[in-house]
Amino acid sequence: MLDQTPGRPLLTELYPRIVKPRGALRVPPNLADYAAACRDFTWQAARARLDGLPGGQGLNIAHEAVDRHADGPRADRAALRWLGRTGARRVLTYRDLRAETNRFANALRHLGVSEGESVFVLANRIPELYIAVLGALKAKCVVSPLFSAFGPEPLATRLGIGAGCVLVTTEPLYRRKVAGIRAQLPTLQHVILVPDESAATDVPDTLDWHRLVDAQSADFVIPPTDPQDHALLHFTSGTTGRPKGALHVHEAAVTHHITGHYALDLHDDDIFWCTADPGWVTGTSYGIIAPLTNGVTSVVAEAEFDAPTWYGILQNERVSVWYTAPTAIRMMMKLGVDAVRGYDLAALRFMASVGEPLNPEAVVWGAQAFGMPFHDNWWQTETGGIMIANFAAMDVKPGSMGRPLPGIAAAVVRRNEDGSVTPIEQPMIEGELALRAGWPSMLRGYLHEEERYRKCFAGPWYLTGDLAMRDAEGYYWFVGRADDVIKSSGHLIGPFEVESALMEHPAVAEAGVIGKPDPMAGEIVKAFIELKPGFTPSEALRRELLGHARKRLGAAVAPKEIDFSETLPRTRSGKIMRRLLKARELGLPEGDLSTLEGDTR
Repeated sequence: MLDQTPGRPLLTELYPRIVKPRGALRVPPNLADYAAACRDFTWQAARARLDGLPGGQGLNIAHEAVDRHADGPRADRAALRWLGRTGARRVLTYRDLRAETNRFANALRHLGVSEGESVFVLANRIPELYIAVLGALKAKCVVSPLFSAFGPEPLATRLGIGAGCVLVTTEPLYRRKVAGIRAQLPTLQHVILVPDESAATDVPDTLDWHRLVDAQSADFVIPPTDPQDHALLHFTSGTTGRPKGALHVHEAAVTHHITGHYALDLHDDDIFWCTADPGWVTGTSYGIIAPLTNGVTSVVAEAEFDAPTWYGILQNERVSVWYTAPTAIRMMMKLGVDAVRGYDLAALRFMASVGEPLNPEAVVWGAQAFGMPFHDNWWQTETGGIMIANFAAMDVKPGSMGRPLPGIAAAVVRRNEDGSVTPIEQPMIEGELALRAGWPSMLRGYLHEEERYRKCFAGPWYLTGDLAMRDAEGYYWFVGRADDVIKSSGHLIGPFEVESALMEHPAVAEAGVIGKPDPMAGEIVKAFIELKPGFTPSEALRRELLGHARKRLGAAVAPKEIDFSETLPRTRSGKIMRRLLKARELGLPEGDLSTLEGDTR
């Protein structure tokens, strides 16, 4: 129960912390002394870990991710280890990646594409996606990766907002999703198609990747790049209207690099696997940029989630650091601990999760199944990089987001009537999570929405829109989005704590919780449940779940209603869409569904 009075959230009472005994870690952690690291940290020192362009010509993401390694001792190290869905395999060393990205940058120059113009990439996780993103950054274009599952409508919206000049895609995706909307896109001058392996493509008004790119020189000099030059355009789904286009700059690489070092504990010899698609900000920041700036080998798997396939990748590729999403973890939990047995995962030493808050049950399950917990962390499309994390050397409190990164000043604040905010000093008081502005990967604007961007700030604080609490040790606890919190009979109830309690029941695979209007209470808590295999919806099970929730949460906080659902609506990044559950329950407009998993409109 999240009343506005001092106290601890329920999650802190349900699960004991997972203690990290000194000396128990397999390798010395990059962040061993949290207090000292925070005290001594400066962004200037973090920037000095990167090379910068030769001759003091600025800072370019692609140079830090590729060229500086290709010119040094990592030149022949595997940068990308690509695993195709049909068994194909391709390895690109840093030297290879420099040549391929140079060719693509030269191809853009050959087409007359200017610095600052937008390059969109719509593809499955194929090598050309990564080459196009990095090559376009070398050419100082603004790059926007898109989910390959997007349908024509969301594609047209994003290409229109971003004034897409170039689109890199595959022939099947172009025919199914782009050809019919191309007349609506007056800024789209060039479409580059990656063909199937069998033959070149001859689709009218398009360019064949191999004919265009392979013919270019493997030499390219990155032009002077101001760290504040626009580099990345990431879209976030809108609640009712159009998606927002968040702009990030080349200086963001400083955050990507240092958070990969501290939050993901990347060491020089690591094999790293981020399962996120680059169409989601995690797949760009931590599926492309952070592992490459840190010079490690990154696994790229084209196939979608399948637990045995993923366990096989962890085993066969000797993955040492794994970054995945709560939805995938919960799907693995459905199959139980025994499904992990029999795989040799001795190389795996650190696991992290991102996308939505990780239920404490999943953290504990990770320790049971893999011998180590999943380390949750928190950030947003707007922050560009990890802001709060559970670090390798730090005790884990299941259900907590962890502590702020060195260099990140976080606070729980209360909004005042005059628009200012006041930090809340007392521990375990709910307020809005705020970050002191100024970190390198902070968004620099919403494209064409300046007023919306200004409303994100109050004085020196960036306001996240997330409600949270901070405990006496400086750990942060997620409560919910400000517009998700349920107000019932004077109580403020966070959906996350109710969902977490329901997930403790052995029948529950997923839970989504909303507030439903009620004439007496204002709102009541309603839960939507997705069951694990082997369980069938029934009135008896509904009563059992209601009783379990009351026992765990108390009558004031527990759900009053439960509905069973075969599949809960979630975004492609794994977040359960509570607003969509509520809209459907109340018959309200559903808003922007372009990021809905399975939506191909």
